[in-house]
Order: sequence, then C-alpha cells, then structure tokens
Amino acid sequence: MPRPRSGNRRDETARQSVLHAADDLLVEHGFSGLTIESIARRAGVAKQTIYRWWPSKVEILLDTLIEDTGKRLPVPTDNPTAATIRTYLGDYARFLTEDPAGKVLLTLIAESQHNPTTAESFHQRYLIPRRTQERAMLTQTTATGEISPKLPDEDTLDALIGPITYCALTGRPISDPLLNALFEDLLNPTSSNAGQPRQPAL
Repeated sequence: MPRPRSGNRRDETARQSVLHAADDLLVEHGFSGLTIESIARRAGVAKQTIYRWWPSKVEILLDTLIEDTGKRLPVPTDNPTAATIRTYLGDYARFLTEDPAGKVLLTLIAESQHNPTTAESFHQRYLIPRRTQERAMLTQTTATGEISPKLPDEDTLDALIGPITYCALTGRPISDPLLNALFEDLLNPTSSNAGQPRQPAL
C-alpha cells in the first residue's frame, strides 16, 4: 500500500540526502538516538521540509530500505533456478550483516514488535510486496522441477528466511554450512551443483 505523501514535489537531491543521513545516523546512534532534527542537520535541510515529506522517522527508514533492497538485494524472479535461490540466501545473509541497509531492516523488525503503527506500515510497504516476490521465485523454480520443497510455499519461506534473520538479530555468524543445510533440506534441489554459492567475479 503506497504511503500517502504530502507537501510540495520533493527535490530528488534533498530526498537522497535525507535517506542517506537517516541510514548513517541509525548505524551511528541506533533507533532511539535517531531524530528528525539530527537527520535534518546531517542532510542539510530544514526540519519542516522533512515533516512535509515524511510523517515520521519510521517512514524515512522504510523509504531507505525499499530503495536499497531494490538496488542491492533484488529478488530473482526472472527465470529463477535452484542456484539463484541459493545465491539469494547468501546475498540476504550478507545484506543483514554487512550492508548499512541491513541494519535498517533489523531495526524495523525489532520496532514492529512493540509498535503497532510501525508494524502495519512495515508489513504493508515492505514485507508483503517482498514476500510476494519471494513466493514467485519459489513457485517458478518448483514448476521447472529444479527444487521439490518439502513444505508449502509460505512455510518454506519462513523456514529459509527465519533462521538467517534470527542469527543476524542475535549477532550469531551466518555460516555457509547453515545456508547449505537450509537449502538442501528444505528445497531438495535436483541439480548436483545447485547448492553451490555463486563465486564472485575476480
């Protein structure tokens, strides 16, 4: 569900400055230390300008998360294979542990546990659309016969994504053996090398 927007048409340079400022300040000071005042100061825009564009810091973080995952963690829905699903799991793990936007995702998950307004916006704007893409990735790959999930699609996604997210939330390392075990046990890939993560280009 698109978030209602108010105020004048946003200047893209100022918008990007606000998103980057929010991202950086969250990493530096955490959610409780993140304020509209500090974002405005870091971005070099007026506080009133931010309030015309976003009703809260949560909505700023959501815009940051949606934009960054779209660029750096796209869901492979164009002719996905077993290998691309395995790669996606590794990319997701690295996103959570190495990318500043991963901190945004973990923060919004945590805040959603005790703030119903945050939870509703987070689900509608980010989780539901992304879950739809991940389900399509799984369904298409199953249809080609490359994987044979042991559980229904929704349960399979929970079982794949849940342990990775839990490890990131609790600061535990996310190892390749863990990712391989989730992939092999839950998806039952038919290709002998489907579980091998894609090697980075040299």
